[in-house]
Amino acid sequence: MMTETPNWFEATDANRAAWNASAHLHGAGAGWEALLQAASEPGFSTFDACLTETLSGLDLKGKRAVQVGCNNGRELLSLASFGAVPVAGIDQSGAFLDQARVLSEAAQIAPNWIEANIYDLPSDIGTFDFVLITIGVLNWMPDLPRFFEIVAGLMAPGAQLVIYETHPVLEMFDYEAETPFEPSFNYFQTAPLSATETFSYDGVDHGEGTVSYWYFHTMGEIVTSCVQAGLKIMRLTEHGHSNREPEYDIYAGRAAQLPMSYTLLAARDG
Repeated sequence: MMTETPNWFEATDANRAAWNASAHLHGAGAGWEALLQAASEPGFSTFDACLTETLSGLDLKGKRAVQVGCNNGRELLSLASFGAVPVAGIDQSGAFLDQARVLSEAAQIAPNWIEANIYDLPSDIGTFDFVLITIGVLNWMPDLPRFFEIVAGLMAPGAQLVIYETHPVLEMFDYEAETPFEPSFNYFQTAPLSATETFSYDGVDHGEGTVSYWYFHTMGEIVTSCVQAGLKIMRLTEHGHSNREPEYDIYAGRAAQLPMSYTLLAARDG
């Protein structure tokens, strides 16, 4: 990786191209076929135990839901098992949204799949009762305060927001480093990291792809941006488990445990 300082338009455009270039790796093979089969069955959900517990504690029955950074739509569709109505999924990767349409056909649910840069949304999207943001969204965002302003604008009065993300402290560590338990990155780093590795969740090196940009955000920046956007934080829970690639599990279950993920629940006043 190397450090770059692109403007936000260059960064988000590059990230869109990188995700589109990797989409074909995720829409075929045994894993994809298993996901398609699961989506066609009652009670479909891809959420882990932590997020399942969070969502089960909310009254989502009949709530109109949107997911920001929905990827292939599997998580938005999973909200139906909690009684929510999956209305819209927003992602700038058209290639992943093509997969979302296939999954939604299997699930017999028809959300509106919106291909758009979150910083340049269509004006007619409307508002929702529930917003979901999960792993690997915030760190693609070059302007976090503006991001939360936009998210708040998607929320109807009384709407709730759930964020289930990697903890910023975990972003300091590199499991591939020679000394993986020593910090590799500055917690307060503001310049993004650029990389050219092809995105993949299968643990296989698929070679070089197109350049992408990953941004560091402190917990203080996340919380402050949320509050300044007019949202009320109801709960912030930090977890000692990872919700990303299994390689990060080397940091779990230690006597001196790092925070590895977190759940943030916020609301807009009614």
